[in-house]
Amino acid sequence: MTKEEHIKVGITHGDINGIGYEVIIKTLLEPKILEHCTPIVYGASKIASYHRKMVEAGDFNFNLVKNSESANPKRANIINIYDKDVKIDIGKSTEIAGQLSLISLETAVQDLQSNKIDVLVTAPINKENIQSENFRFPGHSEYLAQKFNVNFNDFLMLMVSESLRVGVATGHIPLRKVSETLTSDIIFKKMVIMNESLKKDFAIHKPKIAILGLNPHASDNGILGTEESDIIIPAINMAKENNILVFGPYPSDGFFGSGNFSKFDAVLAMYHDQGLIPFKAISFESGVNFTAGLPIVRTSPAHGCAYDIAGKNLASPESFRSSLFLACDIFRNRKLYDEIHSNPLKTTILEKE
Repeated sequence: MTKEEHIKVGITHGDINGIGYEVIIKTLLEPKILEHCTPIVYGASKIASYHRKMVEAGDFNFNLVKNSESANPKRANIINIYDKDVKIDIGKSTEIAGQLSLISLETAVQDLQSNKIDVLVTAPINKENIQSENFRFPGHSEYLAQKFNVNFNDFLMLMVSESLRVGVATGHIPLRKVSETLTSDIIFKKMVIMNESLKKDFAIHKPKIAILGLNPHASDNGILGTEESDIIIPAINMAKENNILVFGPYPSDGFFGSGNFSKFDAVLAMYHDQGLIPFKAISFESGVNFTAGLPIVRTSPAHGCAYDIAGKNLASPESFRSSLFLACDIFRNRKLYDEIHSNPLKTTILEKE
């Protein structure tokens, strides 16, 4: 890889009392990481040193830099976003942990907006202690959507692993509000976003998408509800009219239980747990949370702060490592897609061939 292709990966440190630093350090301990990217952690060197000792990282050290422009491509870099002493309470939710989560995120996003970094990988936050006047969101996706002027219906939370990709139509809302929130237009829009992401971000030429029903047994032809016939099937028909390869609606239990999901490039669930329970049951260790539909690339591990194992050197870095590699892959795929489609004549020739 040439220097021009070396991707600058901004990494937010998340909740300092969770496993964020542990999985970051364990990931960056691998020398091959630096062959693919230049990692830049937006954190605090003192806090990193504290966690490094608990991880027993040997002679690993972060390279302290003032800004992303001065990051060393041959080192794991860290930018101090906070220079005061901080009390670390491993495994506990604290106010200062929430504040530092937000400062890290805000600083990294500023660099992302200024093209000083190429992609963003976010370590887990506590969605309660991060709440403040500057952060009133249910998660990273909604915050980033506002920062990059994207409406809710124009992005999609997509869970990714080697064997499965699952998106959710409604996201972080109470279960009782799912049915009243869903419309054919919303579902159709999520299908469009998923289809475009599979093409641009995952380099799949003609993606096949499975759509899950809302009710048990996908309503059994109206016996258990009418959302399938009133909302979901019309959305599927709209997608087909727009040359999107969609199939369903499928009952969620049988669809995942039979392994039918392996026949599709992605699955669109109607609500959060319908998609994430089977996803995490199948791919918890390596799962990645990717926000599709944003103009920037952002990924994160599929797990949370994991306070129960924080500080015990038990956390697996597999999900965070997968997040970092996926962010780089998507960045390259988008670049290639743009290059191919920037020349209509070239595209026409390729299609004829």
